[in-house]
Amino acid sequence: MTSSRTTKSLILTSILALLLTLSCSNEQSGYTLDGELKTWHTVTLSIKGPWVSEQSYPNPFLNYRMVVAFKSETETYEVPGYFAADGNSAESGSVQGDVWQVRFKPTTPGDWSFSVSFREGENLAIDENPQAGTPVSSDGLTGIFNVTPSDKKGHDFRAHGRLEYVGERYLRFAGTGNYFIKGGSDSPENLLAYRDFDGTKYGGDNKGRMGEDNPNTNLHSYLPHVKDWKEGDPVWHDTKGKGIIGAMNYLASKGMNSAYFLTMNVLGDGDDVWPWTAREERYRFDCSKLDQWEIFFTHMEELGIMMHVVLQETENECLLDVGRLDVQRKLYLRELISRYSHHLAITWNIGEENGPAHWTPVGQTIQDRKEMMSYIKKTSPYNSFIVTHTHSGEPEHSALIEPLLGFKDMNGPSLQLSPPALVHEYTRKWITLSAEASMPWVVCTDELGPHWMGVMPDADDPDHDTIRSEALWANLMAGGAGVEWYFGYNYDHADLNCEDWRSRDIMWNQTRYALEFFQKELPFFQMSSHDELVSGGYCLAKPQDTYAVYIPSGGKTIIDLSATTDQYSLTWYDPRNGGELQQGEIASIKGGSKVSTGIAPSHQDKDWVVLLKKK
Repeated sequence: MTSSRTTKSLILTSILALLLTLSCSNEQSGYTLDGELKTWHTVTLSIKGPWVSEQSYPNPFLNYRMVVAFKSETETYEVPGYFAADGNSAESGSVQGDVWQVRFKPTTPGDWSFSVSFREGENLAIDENPQAGTPVSSDGLTGIFNVTPSDKKGHDFRAHGRLEYVGERYLRFAGTGNYFIKGGSDSPENLLAYRDFDGTKYGGDNKGRMGEDNPNTNLHSYLPHVKDWKEGDPVWHDTKGKGIIGAMNYLASKGMNSAYFLTMNVLGDGDDVWPWTAREERYRFDCSKLDQWEIFFTHMEELGIMMHVVLQETENECLLDVGRLDVQRKLYLRELISRYSHHLAITWNIGEENGPAHWTPVGQTIQDRKEMMSYIKKTSPYNSFIVTHTHSGEPEHSALIEPLLGFKDMNGPSLQLSPPALVHEYTRKWITLSAEASMPWVVCTDELGPHWMGVMPDADDPDHDTIRSEALWANLMAGGAGVEWYFGYNYDHADLNCEDWRSRDIMWNQTRYALEFFQKELPFFQMSSHDELVSGGYCLAKPQDTYAVYIPSGGKTIIDLSATTDQYSLTWYDPRNGGELQQGEIASIKGGSKVSTGIAPSHQDKDWVVLLKKK
């Protein structure tokens, strides 16, 4: 029985927590806390600081440093902040103000406290000495707030927690412990070259790459997806954003959970995306544009779509500090981290086709790449997932990533491969080598060549047999962590001019079927590639428990069950059409020898998956 004293204590504690929560929005305290005070939800702390503008001196982005320590009973996060103009620049378009913000997602329920460090000095934003510079207003500000559990469900990442690299072949959600396999879009790489984002324009001289039907601004509108925008979805400036928000709604409706995009492509293929106030600027950032990006990224998170943030291209990897980690590069990375690292599912990709190719003799060095990755790791307050994208062929492919095996701050390669037939071999290769280097990599296939083809529209390739078998299932059956689809230049809705993701509607379906099979039917995070056990196919197995066999060209296959004498149920899965498991001519098989799986229920000349589960 609870004592009256304990009951009173609990009541007083609850009242105190409520009062503290309410006081968080009291501007008289010197700060406001916006957002739902729940685990994995964004809390935005706004404080008053110096009144400055994007063009002020001292530079508000480079010469001020705001860091907020958030503490619970068991955890502390040192979170970088940023200049937020008037605090509402996504709507107002303001370039000036005295509002400085930090975004944070509490990881556990209960009381959290915060304390603000806010200082000014030369290049202080990238100075790692916490005592450098001099204090400014709001330095030393403290507060406390109470957090309750999230109420979200479904695909919304807030229902699952932060997606983290945990030293295994798959990412795992911190909240639920579930493992993640991705399927999504690699195109358009210039996704953020969207006309409704403030300050966005075409900056290059490769006119025509966006196609003849686009206006002379050469920017995306995503008009075919305006119809996918739903009442209650976000907009800015009253009506803007419906095309890109609708596009993500469509991808989510197809079961996709990842989208790839560049945050800077100056001098690159698109030359139409940058975070700065101007294409030639390197030290000052566009507050309203970046706040509108945040609206978009927040919607992606709520839909359950990972942000695959690609920080540069092969054409511009030496644009900042000649490739080295110096003032420009550190500031660029810190600004993006401070504004967006709170999101629960992020891939930080240090660069598309990072490293020199045979046609580009100048590029970042191995040391440059390592320093860039390490800076992201230590600047982000969270367990960041960091990869680098490869060139498609040898020797560039191996030259880029072999020297990074075992490097503690890289978590996997983002593989570009051409032709698709290489996917299974290379996925297995890097999984094996990284494990041998005691730093297992998460291995994804994020671009398929040749560059002019990629994944063709349904109108040109309605079956997608090659891509489905040689890339999608080839990656997953090797123990890979998923794929993103690139659209080639010779077809409608290509990598730079894609306006309508429905052009590959069938491919999204087939990708979803693969993800559903792995998530519903397999303990895939406990399985590994065992091709040696089968003839004419791929085998992913948890030996003596579960075996999945992918048969690319139909027909019977033989599986070696000599190591077990157990009885196994045998069912079939259709990777072309999805659906429920089906029964073939054999309902079960017994171990102890090499045995036939029999034939598929129908369309025996097509690809099928055989599933064996121990009875």
